[in-house]
Order: sequence, then C-alpha cells, then structure tokens
Amino acid sequence: MNLWEQTLLWLNDPLNWTNPDGILARTWEHLQISAAAVALGCLVAWPLGIWLGHIGRGGTLIVAVANMTRAMPTVALLTIFPLTFIGFGYPPIILALALFAIPPLLANAYLGVREVDAEVRDAALGMGLSGRQVVARVELPLAVPYLAGGFRTAAVQVVATATLAAFVNGGGLGMIISRGFGLGLASGGGQVLAGGLIVIVLCLALEGLLAVGERLVTPRPLRRAGRRAGSAADAPLPL
Repeated sequence: MNLWEQTLLWLNDPLNWTNPDGILARTWEHLQISAAAVALGCLVAWPLGIWLGHIGRGGTLIVAVANMTRAMPTVALLTIFPLTFIGFGYPPIILALALFAIPPLLANAYLGVREVDAEVRDAALGMGLSGRQVVARVELPLAVPYLAGGFRTAAVQVVATATLAAFVNGGGLGMIISRGFGLGLASGGGQVLAGGLIVIVLCLALEGLLAVGERLVTPRPLRRAGRRAGSAADAPLPL
C-alpha cells in the first residue's frame, strides 16, 4: 500500500473524524486558537496603526516592528513562552501567534490611513470635524480595503502557522501530523499526509471566504484600492 492509499484509507475511517481527538475536534480547536490570536493581534495593531497613520508619524517604527516580529522564529516563541510566567496551555500559543499576526495588521492599518487623500482630510477639518471625527468618519471608511487586506493576510498566516503548536502539545491540527510521525512513516505516513492536506484545504477555504468578505465590506468605489491592500504589508511605508 503506497502513501496515497494510506492517506485515503485514514481519511475514510469515520472514527478519525468523529472521535474526541479526531479531525472535527482538532479543526475546531485549531480555529479557536487562530481566532483568539488574530483577535489579540487586531486589538494591539489596529489602534496603534490607525493612530500613527492619523498623526503621520511612526513609519520607521512600524517597519522596525514588522521586521523584528517577522525575524522571530514562531517555533522558538512557542517553546520559550511556556517556560515563562505565562505557563503552559493556550495562552502562550495564542500570544506567540498574535505576535506573528501583528506585522500585516499594523502595516496595513498605518498605510490605509496614510493613503487617504490629504485634501479629503483637510476638507473634513475645514467643515469643523474634530480629530476623532476625522478618523471615524473619513479615514477609517477609506482605509477599509487595507484593514480587510491585512486581516485576510494575518488570518491565513496564523491558521497555517498554528499547526506548529503541536511542538508543545498545544492542540490543533498539528497534533494529527505529530502523532502520525510518532507512529513512524511506515505506518503513520498516511496520517501525516492527511493532516497536511487538511491544513492546506482549511487555509484555502479561509482565504476564499475572507476574499469574499473583504469584497463585501469594501465600498464599490474602493474595491480597486482593496486589490492593492493585500500586499500593502510588503510595500514601502511612508515615513
């Protein structure tokens, strides 16, 4: 029996889907961890990025933070955090993944606000709007394509990276792959490949759903700008 036949056999076993440690339970756990990490990243990155974009400062800081967090190995963070006061369990995993989510969220939030036409901003101020009102009524609506693009990038990256949580017995779909390796490739190779395929399908499905969601929340005149927002995290930031 070759590897692909082992994979199909493993996926066709109902118990591998429905048992307490099966695909459905691990997928739900995987999504919970990822959602918490992205939510934490949004709570940190969006307010900071929007504020810095509004005042027109901090581009250098954002570039430095983005580069620093990208340089930190996620596996290292997943293994170090449980050894600190944070302890074991979900908190260190969510924190490590949140740090991984921050760069695209922060960069896109900053760039989205900075890309608002200065004349539009000046017109709003000339109409008597306060700084907060300019942010809420002018800058944020126009920055939606960038915010949505950053969220989409961060979410897919986190879901893919959350597989590494299995290195510290942290749950998620990575546990399926990890336990397959534990059985040895001769008998567990099909389980390893099945786990990898499930993660790929999950990421592709999430990418598709978020692409549709991004289009729905973006006003029609801004959809062309939204197509550029997905890669905004890698674009040069105005300093």
